[in-house]
Amino acid sequence: MTHEVIKALEAKAGKTITYLKEEFAKVRAGRANPNLLDGIVVECYGTQTPLNQIASVSVPEARMLLIQPWDSTLIKDIEKSILRSDIGITPSNDGKVIRLPFPPLTEERRKDLVKSIWSTAETNKVAIRNARREAIDTVKKLEKEGELREDDSKTLQEEVQKSVDKLIEKIENITKEKEKELMEI
Repeated sequence: MTHEVIKALEAKAGKTITYLKEEFAKVRAGRANPNLLDGIVVECYGTQTPLNQIASVSVPEARMLLIQPWDSTLIKDIEKSILRSDIGITPSNDGKVIRLPFPPLTEERRKDLVKSIWSTAETNKVAIRNARREAIDTVKKLEKEGELREDDSKTLQEEVQKSVDKLIEKIENITKEKEKELMEI
């Protein structure tokens, strides 16, 4: 019973950390990253389709993404979708491929992005703390129902706290790494 509580906590926390990494992958760090386009959907053949299902995306150089649609008639639709997205890059197309040039980030923009990632990290820490609260409530309920002795309950609550501390530290480290990436020139 005790291991199920920790496993449930770690499963929720794992999803939270995966979400955090996905969000950080979308943050533009001054160099081309295909993950930036993950949230872009394109209206094609009457349905909303993710960009990566209708085109190949490559990184020919550090500050350039190259999008090559499998059907060249979709190039205008892809371009419109990129312009509608909030990635802040203006695409240029030559009729066959779309180029996304990444301008260097200004110091002010880098600082804004750092504030943003720390805000996202804090939101994710709150989610971890909520999972801790749920786990501790479960432990207390088990103790109250007589399924756990008081000593075991205290020990399990301490294990939950240790696990949460490690997870919070992991979020901090991921965020510091992204901050370092953003502040590189």
